[in-house]
This record gives sequence, structure tokens and C-alpha cells, in this order.
Amino acid sequence: MPASAAFEDKIRAVLPDVVARFGTPFHLYDAEGIHQTCDAFNQAFSSLRFREYFAVKALPNPAVLGLLTGHGFGLDCSSLPELTLASQIGARGHDICFTSNNTSRAEFAAAAASGALVTVDDEAVLPKLGTVPEALCLRVNPGPIAHRRRDAFLGSPESAKFGVRIDRLPLACARARDMGVRSFGLHMMLGSNSLSPEPMLFALDLLLEQLDLLAAHLGVAVDFLNLGGGIGIPYRPEELPFDLPALGAALRQRLDAWRPPDDGQRPAIYLECGRFVTGPHGVLVTRVVNRMSKWREYVGVDASMNALMRPAIYASAYHHITAPFAEGRRHEVVDVVGSLCENNDRFAEQRDLPALAEGDLLVIHDTGAHGHSMGFTYNGRLRPQELLLHADGSVERIRRAETEQDLFATLAFPPEQLKPKAASGI
Repeated sequence: MPASAAFEDKIRAVLPDVVARFGTPFHLYDAEGIHQTCDAFNQAFSSLRFREYFAVKALPNPAVLGLLTGHGFGLDCSSLPELTLASQIGARGHDICFTSNNTSRAEFAAAAASGALVTVDDEAVLPKLGTVPEALCLRVNPGPIAHRRRDAFLGSPESAKFGVRIDRLPLACARARDMGVRSFGLHMMLGSNSLSPEPMLFALDLLLEQLDLLAAHLGVAVDFLNLGGGIGIPYRPEELPFDLPALGAALRQRLDAWRPPDDGQRPAIYLECGRFVTGPHGVLVTRVVNRMSKWREYVGVDASMNALMRPAIYASAYHHITAPFAEGRRHEVVDVVGSLCENNDRFAEQRDLPALAEGDLLVIHDTGAHGHSMGFTYNGRLRPQELLLHADGSVERIRRAETEQDLFATLAFPPEQLKPKAASGI
């Protein structure tokens, strides 16, 4: 979704000063917009026993994570550095949900040490848990069952590397129970960036079925259901936003219609959303550095796909682009490209934009999730800085741009120690 009208106005108001102070390129996040989305999230699910665990992989910056935990959000982690980051901002115990795959013993040990709520992605890793938690979540792969509602699933579950096969779930649950686990959760994520509630509602229905089966055959208690983080945002201007209150009402309706085993308590509902929470509240600001005319017209900018790789790796990915200070110019169709030695280093292909010249600023929208965090340093291109726009209009740098020193820091022999060898005679 392009930034809200309010965010657009704020960007326009601060951009000249911010560019003069910090240079380009940079990711800019709107703190006020993030706060508003957090409030809307909690309100939409207020009728449920509910908690959102923000997917740290979407935006792993402590300044932003601190805003989210201030709204009662937990943190969904999937690696050792993410666990460390969560701990450093004060998350403890079940404030952290550790959901990973192909997980090592060291990662399980760190999750246990933090007291995190652990999700197991395959029964083969159960012996690697080390310290057996009282509560454990099992991620479920529905396999062919998901074909009941093909429209509710993105891709093929049979080829997905995630989750315990649903037909082996009772065995995995029994093994965990015999190891000492006393309380269980079930996890299932059926879609990514979905603008429809159907994947989550279908996942809820499947998990409630499994809850009933596990209670009937194993006598185990399933205390919560984690529906993952597939809620999407409308990247294209013509798309409608996801109806969060409608999802909250539909989840409540389904839980009201379902009867807990033995008149027990309805399970709590957890989500692991990242994109929906911060995605629309971030932009990548970049400057035109070249105009090039080949078989197409090209606009070359000072950011590359190492700062935002979604358009390069997902064929259908789209990010809206605006030129806030180029109104009134004639329009033209151009490709917007970076500097990497890869032909897919493009932010837009055959996009209608105002006629742009060197020095013009472009705003690439919806980079607040899976933007900077998916960055890399191919070609020696360095990742840009991150800035936070506060409600009072002030802008704070929350991550500096990388330097060559950062790039060389892990070398066994830093560049200043490497000397060219003298040519040998023949």
C-alpha cells in the first residue's frame, strides 16, 4: 500500500531537510503510523485471548521493536541473533516465540535459556530440545488436506519444507508428551501477503480439528493456536487494505461455534505478523544519479536491490514509486534500476513516472518490512542507513549506513595488511 496520505504529507514536509542532513539513500520509518497500526491490531482482536508476536525478521531494529513491545506485542524470533536482539530490548520468557526450521541444538539451547515459547518444526528435532519445556508448540504441514480449499493456500504444502506432516502430528505430540511436555500449542501458516482472511480462517478450522483429535486420542491439552503471519498489505494503489476487524470478528465467530473438549477454555490465538505492522510505514528514499537511453529508457538511482530485494526475487512483487517534487512534468515510461552487476537489479520495470532528471528524489513505498532486513553486500554495495520519523516531525538515525570498514571487518587479513607480491623474474 502506498504510504497513507498523512505519511505522504509528512515525507514531503521533512524530505529536503532530511536529505540535506543525512544524504541518500535511506529507509525512513513512520513511528506514529506504527503506533496507530499497533492500536488497531489490539483493538481488532480484543474479544479474544490474543497476542501478536511481531516477526523480528521483518524489521530487526531495536528502536522499532521497542515501539512494538510498548503495545504489549511479543517478538517472533527464528535465529540466535534475533534471540539476542529480543533479550537486549527486555523481552523475557513467553514475550518471545521461537519459531524456526532446520533448527540446531545451539539454537534450542539459547531459546530455552531465554525462556521463549518454542515451536518445533519437525519431530526429528525433538531429541535436540535439550531442556524440555512445559509448553511446546508444534508447527503443522497440512499436506493434501489443504486442497480442500485451494484458494486458501499459497503454493503447495507438499513441497513446503515447513512443519510436521499432519498425519504424523499425533506421534510427534505423543513423543513430546512422553518427554515431559505438559501443554501444547499448534501452529500453521497457509499463505503469505494475503489480502483475504481465508487462509487464516481455514488454518483455524484445521487446527481446531487437530485439537479435538489430540484431546480425544492422547488426552493432551492444546492451549493456543498460532496462525502465523500471512496478513498482507496492498502494495498496488488499486488494491484494498486487509480488513483486520473483520478477521477478528470471524475468528471469534468460529471459536464461539466450536465447543472445547470437556467444556474447557477456548484456545488463545497468536499471530506472527511483520509485514502488516510495519510494512506500510516505511519508504526507501533514493536519488537519481543517471539517465540512460538504451532499447528502453532507464532511470539509475543511488540505491540497489541490496537495499530492497523484493522486486528482484519475486516476479509479482511491486513497490509504488513517487517523485514528490516532480509534479507537473510530462510523464514517460522507464525502468528504475540500481548499480549491481545483475539485470534483475530493478525497482520498477516499464513504470509510468514524471520525466526525471539527475538529482531528483524518488520515494519507494512499503519498505517497512523485509526491506533493509533482506539486504546484502554483493558487488561491495553497502546497505543504507535507517531513520525514524517521530510524531513531532523530528528524525532520528537508528542505524548508520555501512562502510567499507564494516565490509572488511571479518577478513582474516584486513586490507591494510594485504600487500601485493613483487613480480618474480623469468
